[in-house]
Amino acid sequence: MIVLITGASSGIGYESAILLAKKGHKVYGAARRVDRMEPLREYGVTPVSLDVTSEESMQACVARILEAEGRIDVLVNNAGYGSFGAIENVSLDEARRQMEVNVFGMARLIQLVLPSMREHGYGRIVNVGSVVGRVVLPFGGWYHVSKYSVEALSDALRMELKPFGIDVALIEPGGIDTEWGHITANHLEESCTGTPYAEPACREARHMHWAYDKHLLSHPSVVSRAIGRAVNARRPRHRYHPGVGSRFLLWLHAILPARWWDALMRGVLTI
Repeated sequence: MIVLITGASSGIGYESAILLAKKGHKVYGAARRVDRMEPLREYGVTPVSLDVTSEESMQACVARILEAEGRIDVLVNNAGYGSFGAIENVSLDEARRQMEVNVFGMARLIQLVLPSMREHGYGRIVNVGSVVGRVVLPFGGWYHVSKYSVEALSDALRMELKPFGIDVALIEPGGIDTEWGHITANHLEESCTGTPYAEPACREARHMHWAYDKHLLSHPSVVSRAIGRAVNARRPRHRYHPGVGSRFLLWLHAILPARWWDALMRGVLTI
């Protein structure tokens, strides 16, 4: 199958591109930093330039693959980033950027590949969301909003596209050991320094740094394997839950009253 995977320059996307190529798929790995994807050529992956905030870039990426292959069978929407900070402190420009990358870029790529999938009567869209698309921690508000949006987008697509032979699967990772954690913790500290939220926010940032420094979280390969299962399954599941804490947090959130959940989260973070 012809696979386009976004965010392939590092972490989950990089690992997934290798795994899917080893499974015999023709993989196009897409990201802004094309140079970081050059080693993927060794595995048969073709790096392509893609900026999911640029209409011109997205159109060019899809057109290049369609011209070379005649179709795109699978789109893996993995590109995204996390920016933490108190809702009061995060600028709306930053909030919009996060939505642009995590939601609207994903949605636009889906729009661009669907005509080809529909024409061939087959397609598969795998969206990488997060367990925090269903549970919320303090200081992650806008990131949570973006991932909650991916949940709704995926559910609507799954129902709309089924008559055309196009499947939609959603990956909801728990804690994954990538560079994302330290970047997000640093941003949280920067955004809250000198504000009324400084003490609890910096404490949460320290907890994040500690967890990622100690490598207590799952390796990105667990998410890559889930993506591989979603791509290769005859009938993919609607949701996959790889990584530390994903299933447990969803279960806990489902059984606890909101007041108890809030108290637990505040207690864990000692806010």
